[in-house]
Amino acid sequence: MFASLTGRSGHGLAQSGFEEPSSKGGFRSASSLKPMVIEFLTFEVDPSEREQWLAVEERHWSRYLESRPGFAGKEMWVADDDPGRVHAVIRWESMEAWDAVPRADVEAVDEAMGQWCREATMRAFRVVRDC
Repeated sequence: MFASLTGRSGHGLAQSGFEEPSSKGGFRSASSLKPMVIEFLTFEVDPSEREQWLAVEERHWSRYLESRPGFAGKEMWVADDDPGRVHAVIRWESMEAWDAVPRADVEAVDEAMGQWCREATMRAFRVVRDC
């Protein structure tokens, strides 16, 4: 399911020296922001199986992620106009925390998902402004 956790080097998420507006007015440099990383995964899931898939995903992936240092939370999104895609929005406190997930753990959780394991497309984002 989360096989896209590997091969993340070269993702282009390095911090730069630009400035961002602060939530209290004025600007603050990007280096003053928490280096949070967003892992954005998209799964193809038949709408008739979505509730079952989400329950299995919760039982395996959510519980595993909650055990990881640096995991900051996860949301599952579905667009009304695209019900066959489920988006996992996973927040990590840092790139180092995300990169520290062992490949063997990913494989073990995927195996535990059994028939419900789905390949995902992945994008990664860094937080450049918070409000």
